[in-house]
Amino acid sequence: MKRSAASHVHQVSVSDGGVPKEAVLSAVITSDGLTGDRQRNRKYHGGKDRDVCLYSLEVIEALRAEGHSIGPGSCGENLTVAGLDWRHMAPGDRLTIGEHVRLELTSYTTPCRLNAPWFRDGNFRRIAQETHPGWSRLYARVLGEGVVKPGDAVVVDACTERSVISELNVGTNDEART
Repeated sequence: MKRSAASHVHQVSVSDGGVPKEAVLSAVITSDGLTGDRQRNRKYHGGKDRDVCLYSLEVIEALRAEGHSIGPGSCGENLTVAGLDWRHMAPGDRLTIGEHVRLELTSYTTPCRLNAPWFRDGNFRRIAQETHPGWSRLYARVLGEGVVKPGDAVVVDACTERSVISELNVGTNDEART
């Protein structure tokens, strides 16, 4: 099943470690993630099957409407995407971005305690999949490398074995629970 509509990359973000990540005009996505991007603690962030972190512009806007000061890149996502029905995005889905980049969603992220400043009362668990399904960021592995930039089209090929994969991949960051 293909879904597309006017789905596109809204922002590409990188950092030298930590949050927030800052917007860049473009980045090369490789099997190691985005060039110019680094994570402070590779035990919990980045690495195998967590090459790229994605989040929804519409979810960010809904969180802002609730009074949170979150913005694109705030929570460490590399790609802020727009026009996708984020509630239906799940591990196993594959994305084609622009002409060459191909990603496979691998797991929901567990929000890191360092995201607390973006949330009223420091409640960074507001974006935890376990308690607020459909509000989490997602990790992806790289299947096809290339350059990504704002405006690139995003096409989703939904996984047909979604329920089993989703149950196996909730929360991969135990540090957030501390």
